[in-house]
Amino acid sequence: MTRTQQPVGDQIRWWRGHRRMTQLDLANRAEVSTRHVSFLETGRARPTRAMLLRLGEHLDIPLRDRNAMLLAAGFAPAFPEHTLTDMPMAVVSDAIRTLLAAHAPMPALVVDRHWNLVDANDTVALLTAGADARLLEPPANVLRLSLHPDGMAPRITDLAQWRAHVLHRLDRQIEATGDDELRRLRVELAGYPGGVDTTEPGPSLVVPLRVRVGDHDLSFVSTTTVFGTPLDVAVSELAIETFFPADAVTSEYLATGT
Repeated sequence: MTRTQQPVGDQIRWWRGHRRMTQLDLANRAEVSTRHVSFLETGRARPTRAMLLRLGEHLDIPLRDRNAMLLAAGFAPAFPEHTLTDMPMAVVSDAIRTLLAAHAPMPALVVDRHWNLVDANDTVALLTAGADARLLEPPANVLRLSLHPDGMAPRITDLAQWRAHVLHRLDRQIEATGDDELRRLRVELAGYPGGVDTTEPGPSLVVPLRVRVGDHDLSFVSTTTVFGTPLDVAVSELAIETFFPADAVTSEYLATGT
């Protein structure tokens, strides 16, 4: 039985523990008694829909998992889930297409909660050129693509440092979401060759992605954009990764192709 299939009390208790909160901590935030929190977790009290939404907010539970708690308690989900082609998502889809197009000639892509590629602009092909076609088949996982020995890894010139950055970022995401599929992905990625990062902390403010493209060594820094205050499950799980040149050589190459 997965966590989202467990009784609602078990789910509340799991998330409270995952957030390293005591029953008193959660009771104070939700403005209820510790006794009530205890009764909810043990099943001695049945939570109302409003109470579950309140606990979900204070425990910072992902929208998908809040819906699972509601279903476990016999309530309908509170947060819809649409695909990008659904009519209600037209504004979101348009925003994504506009951002991807506007970012060219710099690479930009959209990923879901498991780092599967949702969309990208044409420049992303610059980074993925030479990767095994199997890694590019939908749903292509961009983290697997970057660290797999048949993917981008042979062309990443700072592979050990980039690998450490990716795994650390994935650790933070697992801590925030408790997602078992991300845990499995992390184990897989950690098993790929890539060496150990022995870089001493220096003046650099961010970890760049340095990748060989033809005869050029290009260097990028990336930013992540998410939608503010999402009320749709799918929207809450989308992230837009935009890459910017980290040096003059990369800027010139993106501008002229040489």
